[in-house]
Amino acid sequence: MSDLPGKVLFSEDTLSERIAELGQSICSHYGDKPITVIGLMNGSLFFMADLLRHLPVTTRLECWRVSSYLGQRSTGKIQGLDSHQGDYRGRNVLIIDDILDTGLTLAEVKRTLQAGQASDIEICVLLRKLGTLIHPIEAKWIGFEIPDQFVIGYGLDLDHQYRTLPMIRLLDKDN
Repeated sequence: MSDLPGKVLFSEDTLSERIAELGQSICSHYGDKPITVIGLMNGSLFFMADLLRHLPVTTRLECWRVSSYLGQRSTGKIQGLDSHQGDYRGRNVLIIDDILDTGLTLAEVKRTLQAGQASDIEICVLLRKLGTLIHPIEAKWIGFEIPDQFVIGYGLDLDHQYRTLPMIRLLDKDN
C-alpha cells in the first residue's frame, strides 16, 4: 500500500481501540434507554458498523444519505435531507457521522430531528477537523481531532475512491 496517496494518520488497530471506547461511553450515557441511530451515508458506513457492534442489540438503525461535498470542498448546500421524513417523537437519537468539518450537515440534520420532536439528540463523529467549524454544532463523542487537511479511508473518500481502506490517511496539500 505504499503507492497510496498521503500518509497513515490512524491505523486499523488505533481505530478499533478508540471505537470500543466510544461504544462504552455511549452505553454508559444511555443506560437502559432505547437508542435510534441515524448514520449519515456514505462516509460513516464503516465507523457506524464497527460502533454498532458495541451498542445494545436493541438499537434501532436508520441510514440517511445526505451530502454537502463535491471532491475536497463543501458545496455549502445539503443534498438529500428532504427525503428523510419519519416519526422521531420522543426518541433518543444518536447521529453518527464520519467527520465534523464546517458543521453544516450535522446542524441541518439535528434541526430536522428537532422539528420531528426527538426527545434527545446527540452526535458522535469519528473525526473533528480543528478550526473549520462555521455552524454552531457540537458532538458529544469525538473519536479523534485532526488538522484542517483532507483525509481518506475508513469510509472517507476522494471522488468515490479510497473509502475501503482499513486506515485513515492524511493527504498532502498537493494531492
